[in-house]
Amino acid sequence: MWCLELLLPLLLFISDASCQWNVWLPRDISAMTNSCVVIPCTFMYPSGIRPSRGIHGIWYFGQPYPQLFPPVVFKSRTDVVHESYKGRTKLLGDLHQRNCTLLINNIGTEHSGRYYFRADLGGANIYTYPDFTELKVLDQPNIDVPEEIVSDESLELTCYAPDNCPDMTPEIQWMYTDYLPDPEFSTDLVEESNTAVLSNTLTFTPRPMHNGQLLGCRVYYPNTTLAYERLISLDVKYAPRSVWVNASSEVMEGSSVTLHCEVDSNPPARIAWMFGDQELLWDTASNVSLMLDDVTPANEGIYTCVGDNGYGIMNTSLYLAVKYPPYEPVVNDSITVVEGTTLALHCSTQGSPAPTLTWLKDGQLVGTITADELSVLTIVEITPQGDGQYRCLAENEHGRASSSLNITVEYAPVLLEESKCTVVREGVQCVCMATGNPEPTIEFYLPDLNITINETDGRYNFYTHTDGHTSTGMIKLREKGERVDNGSPAVNVHCSISNAYGRESILLELQQEKKYMMAVIVGTIGGVAVIAFIIAAVRYVGHNNKKEKTGIINLWALWRDWRGKS
Repeated sequence: MWCLELLLPLLLFISDASCQWNVWLPRDISAMTNSCVVIPCTFMYPSGIRPSRGIHGIWYFGQPYPQLFPPVVFKSRTDVVHESYKGRTKLLGDLHQRNCTLLINNIGTEHSGRYYFRADLGGANIYTYPDFTELKVLDQPNIDVPEEIVSDESLELTCYAPDNCPDMTPEIQWMYTDYLPDPEFSTDLVEESNTAVLSNTLTFTPRPMHNGQLLGCRVYYPNTTLAYERLISLDVKYAPRSVWVNASSEVMEGSSVTLHCEVDSNPPARIAWMFGDQELLWDTASNVSLMLDDVTPANEGIYTCVGDNGYGIMNTSLYLAVKYPPYEPVVNDSITVVEGTTLALHCSTQGSPAPTLTWLKDGQLVGTITADELSVLTIVEITPQGDGQYRCLAENEHGRASSSLNITVEYAPVLLEESKCTVVREGVQCVCMATGNPEPTIEFYLPDLNITINETDGRYNFYTHTDGHTSTGMIKLREKGERVDNGSPAVNVHCSISNAYGRESILLELQQEKKYMMAVIVGTIGGVAVIAFIIAAVRYVGHNNKKEKTGIINLWALWRDWRGKS
């Protein structure tokens, strides 16, 4: 910094050539508080001027014009200076050698500002140079921090300390570097315009964890109590390194749920909640919450939180499961089929968790229980017994629902075992019963008479009745006809049953009516018993002639009454 002595011969030579009022001093200079500063200064004046009373100089603060009464920093003629500079200033240069270098000791921040030099060569040869030095008095060192600090990219931080006090040489020390990965330090001294600045550069590669960490630079002067510190907080830019969301969850249909997302990044990321390709919500923040009200099964699926801050992008997803009872199952329409047809009954529904599907026929389990949203009940070659109501029942832990259909089976008529002819008191009664769908038509045929009975006939009391798929026909034959060897009436009656799917004719068997047969048996046994009783009574009456006639008459009346009732 003390190169002024080398420059003086050159400057003097230039001054002789130019013969102008000129001054050379640093445009900017700095110093730490309570230290000192030397302002290098060289001035020139026209060569034709001969100082008659020597050369004097004045240093002003703030203004170059005496008429504005600027504070006097130094004056060579007298010791009269501004109060704030008393005992602080000293001229280091020799004015006769055109050296106006100034020393200021124990400076404070109030001494920051512009300094002007005024040359007094006597008489009218007084000139205030318009050029000035800007002094900056620092109470802490400067740290050169890049506009942007990016994670995983090499970073250089430089701490500066002015070295413009000849009696004090500063040293620089970095603080709070223990947590840094492999820090490197380098020192340099930069001299420019007769001023010097000491620098110390810290080099390391920051990580996201270093964002917000403190670093410090300490400037001190050995063998003094002077020390200065400055702290900075690292603003490390980094891409999203973690995106936190709720764990996948289950909610009931109709309820509300809040999905939270937090993104660790710097600067804060643009956080967006996505459902498929649809963006539901976004904000530039460290966290964003998505609220879903009156949740439906349509809300079930994958929700993705995406964080993007320009330095990178990251996302995390969760699955939202919506639980609900089964919907009303969808089943086949009711149907009419022909016996022998193979059917496939479908039942489908939705529910969460997946419901179990059960097929019931007339309240009884048919098929197997299926744990799925679709069940197919296959009926192979359906029989008339397959006719009825089929219900599909869907159940899960949250509820149940069901739907029904009816299957109508059409089939050819079938004669029932109740069909027969029976001997009754009035003659012979023939009953023909058949089931079929459509309900069968019943006719009676008497081959001996070549008569078909299918309508009311006074001779045969023809009667028909239908109950569901069962038809009943009945006739009464008033004449019992000839008797066979065993004494039973000879009956030859055919029953004919028919519908759209078939026709059948069968000879009806003759059966004795139980009540009639019992009466015959009881009557026979009773007659024998009465005859025996009469014989015994006659013998008894023989011993009593007086009462004989009356007894016989009474016994005969009793027998006649009994026979009549039989």
